[in-house]
Amino acid sequence: MLLRKQWRASLWVLFILIITGLPGDSFPEIVTFWDWLQPDKVVHIFIFGVLSFIILYDARTQYFEQKQRYIFGFVVVVGTALFGLLTEVLQRYVFIGRSGNVYDALADLVGAIAGYLLFSWAARKKIFRNRKSTAN
Repeated sequence: MLLRKQWRASLWVLFILIITGLPGDSFPEIVTFWDWLQPDKVVHIFIFGVLSFIILYDARTQYFEQKQRYIFGFVVVVGTALFGLLTEVLQRYVFIGRSGNVYDALADLVGAIAGYLLFSWAARKKIFRNRKSTAN
């Protein structure tokens, strides 16, 4: 039933694959740490933060025990970061006109963690409405 509720995440994954696979200009190599903070990295942080947030948001009505929630959050962050790494490998070796970048993969990881932290903060503040879980 959890997978049925993940349609938003599935659409976002498809969106990420499309935008990371589109031909684009080569980005200059990053020379210093401060160059890491380019607008491109903000986009990576945003799209992978949204992905981890959506997955957690759609799973919020599942009745996980406390320990299971932490494990699930960890799995979501790691899975989202691995997906980001996969998109960089695809950009490097498969997609035409794209180049994979380790700093983009790091920004994807930062985004995955940021999405988790934002969701955790919102859940603690009880920002989400409590919905009754329905058997689908």
